Amino acid sequence: MEIKWIEDFIALAQHQSFSRAAELRNVTQSGLSRRIQALEQWIGAELIDRSTYPPTLTPAGRLFLEAAEDIVGKLFDTRAIIRSEQRMPGTGLQIAAGHALSVGFVPDWLQSLQSRFSGLRVRIVPTNVHDSILMLVNGNCELMLAYEHPDLPLHLDATRYPHLTVGRDVFLPVCAPSQRSTPSFRLPGTPGRPLPLIGYSATTYFARCLHLLLHRASKNPALVPHFESDMADVLKKLALNGEGIAWLPRSLIEAELASGTLVAAGDRTWQLDLQLRLYRDRNNDMPLLKDLWEYLESRTEA
Repeated sequence: MEIKWIEDFIALAQHQSFSRAAELRNVTQSGLSRRIQALEQWIGAELIDRSTYPPTLTPAGRLFLEAAEDIVGKLFDTRAIIRSEQRMPGTGLQIAAGHALSVGFVPDWLQSLQSRFSGLRVRIVPTNVHDSILMLVNGNCELMLAYEHPDLPLHLDATRYPHLTVGRDVFLPVCAPSQRSTPSFRLPGTPGRPLPLIGYSATTYFARCLHLLLHRASKNPALVPHFESDMADVLKKLALNGEGIAWLPRSLIEAELASGTLVAAGDRTWQLDLQLRLYRDRNNDMPLLKDLWEYLESRTEA
């Protein structure tokens, strides 16, 4: 038995409509019906009288509704207590962000907010895109910051989870320089001398970005996988060590590009422009969150 079955049942009991309850629960009507049936099978009795319109509760359904509302209420109250204990003392925000963003973009971005929100308390949770989205949807953070490209959308419901574009970045190939300060490896390479690729694990967002970029390339690059990791920081270190070419967000390597310890390994055709999007849950009415969002809306593009 899953808690979402109980939440589905409560929504159906409140609205007496499979279509309306399915809409509110962000599931198809057939999916909601299957979950109600699964709950009935687990209980061992019919909870919904489907012979009437609108559907009503059976005696077993009325009995279970009272317990269901009490159970869900206690669970969410307990979750709220636990979450508050895990947060920093006082009023603050929890932001889920990709590892590269947490290191490269977030510190300067937060500093830019201090003039308007002095003493702003923030906890940054570095994580992957999938877990960031789960944190936002499950209410475990107030804001989610993620890279996004128009051809690689995150598919969040815009009516529930609005976003702001708070910055832009460039995903570009870099490598360590040679003794003459030229790139040790230069795209596109040749079949006879393929370039060592320091790549991303297939399940990461940056792996999707790289696949899109190479798919669009006018020339087929000669690349041979050399190392692989989930984290851009690891790729950056390997590139600094001269192990090959790595595609990295510019915000993560500004200092290295300026000092010349990393250099571009290809021209502009091998780069991908990315948006930095900030998401929130419209149903979260925290005053600090609303004030911050309104301020950001006034100075950024939606």
